[in-house]
Amino acid sequence: MKKSHIIALGVIAVAIAIIISTVGDASTYVGFNEAEQVAKQGSTKSMHVVGTLKKDAEGKYLGMVYEPSIDPNHFEFTMIDSLNYESKVVYNQPKPADLDKSEKLVVVGKMDLANKCFKADQILLKCPSKYNNNELKVEESAKAVSMR
Repeated sequence: MKKSHIIALGVIAVAIAIIISTVGDASTYVGFNEAEQVAKQGSTKSMHVVGTLKKDAEGKYLGMVYEPSIDPNHFEFTMIDSLNYESKVVYNQPKPADLDKSEKLVVVGKMDLANKCFKADQILLKCPSKYNNNELKVEESAKAVSMR
């Protein structure tokens, strides 16, 4: 065999190994109810849950606990998933800066059956889009420039 064939086979083998390891680590999108069922079956697989922060009628966030003077690496909040199931989420990192401004969020982690909460390893924020407004604002110039 030529050296180029051996190198090509080596590159292909490495690519296949990377693809297989990536597929094995891929987590799935579920609701809190399904995450709880998976945890009851003994799975330790990480899962994504999409939802929104729980608010009252006035828009105040409910169940949000973050006291950086006591423990800066402990943040709790109540989240409602896309299937309208509610759960307490515990994140052992500082509170994300723009969490209050986000429309939706994705928490990545596992359900903790002993503490009846979802233990998040990551929080991914979906911030409001500047393109949500259907109106186009047209600015008119007060002076017209003529070219002669």
